Amino acid sequence: MAVENWVARDVADLTEFRRDLHRNPELLYDVVRTAANVAEALRRAGVDEVHEGIGRTGVVGVIRGQSNASGRMIGLRSDMDALPIHEETGKPWASTVDGKMHACGHDGHTTMLLGAARHLAESRAFDGTVIVIFQPAEEGGAGARAMIEDGLFAKWPCNEVYGMHNRPNLPVGQFTINSGPIMGSVDEVKITITGRGGHAARPDQTIDPLPVAGALLQGVQTLTSRNLDPIDSAVVSLCTIHAGNAFNVIPQAVEMTGTVRTLREEVRDMIEQRLGAMVENIAAAFGGVGTLDYTRHYPVTVNHERETGLAARAAQEVAGMENVFLDMPQTLGGEDFSFMLNEVPGAMINVGNGPSAGLHHPLYDFNDDVIAWGCSYWTTLVRQRLPLG
Repeated sequence: MAVENWVARDVADLTEFRRDLHRNPELLYDVVRTAANVAEALRRAGVDEVHEGIGRTGVVGVIRGQSNASGRMIGLRSDMDALPIHEETGKPWASTVDGKMHACGHDGHTTMLLGAARHLAESRAFDGTVIVIFQPAEEGGAGARAMIEDGLFAKWPCNEVYGMHNRPNLPVGQFTINSGPIMGSVDEVKITITGRGGHAARPDQTIDPLPVAGALLQGVQTLTSRNLDPIDSAVVSLCTIHAGNAFNVIPQAVEMTGTVRTLREEVRDMIEQRLGAMVENIAAAFGGVGTLDYTRHYPVTVNHERETGLAARAAQEVAGMENVFLDMPQTLGGEDFSFMLNEVPGAMINVGNGPSAGLHHPLYDFNDDVIAWGCSYWTTLVRQRLPLG
């Protein structure tokens, strides 16, 4: 394990920083306390520039190397927000805010990047510039897009950008990565079926939207089974249905909501088009009116091939080749680092969190033993990508 002395020196302090974040979770863009603590820690570390309020509550630190002969700049990104989940871990550092918890490890991601920033600002053992990006609102708020729209890459034109996420049940000290599409797009659908309400004893005088909804629920299953190449992957899940308020009244309308996940933009386009046609035509067949509100949230997360290899090389120096796996399975979970990868070449790697509950689970907790591995990965990546001499 190529963990340097500075990590051993700082790991206790970094662990306490992580646990403080865990005790005080904040959601989406409301990461005011977290962002302020990160900014203050960067200043204490001697980071050259600290910029707050990027993308509303994002923080960017600028660290200059011993030289800038290369003129190169790379970005390292972490996320800061928590989730609206009631924590059940019972840990001494459990959330003190009811209904909010760090159930995805963003407290650990923030801490690992902060630890790396401390060391990079102290050693300056690289040629070029590093920007450390602390992003709000990954969990459904598209904070990465907000930071980009606020000029992230216009102000700091990175040549490459890298992200890291923890992976439950991958052993501590191991890394996994793959090139190409690694995580799915995230889209939201809202379907409204409008009929004609009336007395439940006289259905002939109504256009009942509930049978329409039933037919649509079954029909939607064919979007993937009969419209999609079996080699491709997609999920269409209708997850809520709301209609009526009385046991003896046929409702006027039904509303359904759900999500669509794909690994290719072409599949995403096909499903949006076919779902819209299905909603309209099935409703019309029953005499009703169907409308689809389709909202595209996060694009497919696509690791660039070259940068995937570079990220793997840094992990191999830290953990050994036998502990870095280049066949990370694809998932239809979403990640808004995808917006950054659409702007700048880069890659996201996963670091093992050891045995743990899954992400977004009330029993999940980030494993503090991972901090040293993540910090070492970041600093090794910088030295490799921005070598002195």
